Amino acid sequence: MFVGMIHLQSLPAGPRPSEGFARVMRAAMEDAQALAEGGVDGLILENFGDAPFPAGPVEPHVVAFAAIVAARVKDLYPRLHVGVNLLRNDVYGAMGAAAAAGADFVRVNVHAGAMLTDQGILQGDAHRSLRYRRELGVPLRVAADVLVKHAVPLGPVELGSIAADTYRRGGADMLVVTGQGTGHGADPARVEIVRAAVPEAPIWVGSGVTLESARMWRRLVQGAIVGTALHQDGNIALPIDRERVRAMVAAWTE
Repeated sequence: MFVGMIHLQSLPAGPRPSEGFARVMRAAMEDAQALAEGGVDGLILENFGDAPFPAGPVEPHVVAFAAIVAARVKDLYPRLHVGVNLLRNDVYGAMGAAAAAGADFVRVNVHAGAMLTDQGILQGDAHRSLRYRRELGVPLRVAADVLVKHAVPLGPVELGSIAADTYRRGGADMLVVTGQGTGHGADPARVEIVRAAVPEAPIWVGSGVTLESARMWRRLVQGAIVGTALHQDGNIALPIDRERVRAMVAAWTE
């Protein structure tokens, strides 16, 4: 599974200046077209431009806008697996948006345990979020990070143990392993630890995949979430480059 990222630009009422909903939508759909025509299997949209992010729920207009974007992508590219991630850890908003849009999965930064981040302490709530999914009555899958990037655990944590708790006790459908930050490569040794602890779990690598590393990751994991490397010049502030997407997808599938 090769999953591209749509990093939404700054939305109105956010902490940074915004060019408005219409401009954000145009940019998102241009990136979606580049990803779809480049051959990805799926994509995740997230409110990346709204940094610094809230530690709690996002505002209602963010959920609504994510739902509208996801629904348009599903209408235009029905073959794609579409996911929603609302930063920093609003799984309920993400599930609501995804369910309304007919999307396929959500990404949860902290699904089990707790992490110290630049937003403060984020605490997983798998019990409530999985109950909410059941109440929505939709088959959304949960891609859950294991010791998410831009964060550190509150105390000593064994990677394999938290991976097992996230998957077996927390009920995640896929586990995501990342590097230390956006665009930073993950450590293959960490993937091996997670694989040994939870051999039955689908594992995705969630940051730092490049054209040079794609073939290696394809041998180690079931999925890759790729963002930075798909943008023009590898610059996340620029639009997604269709040819970069094609090259990365080709490397991933070889």
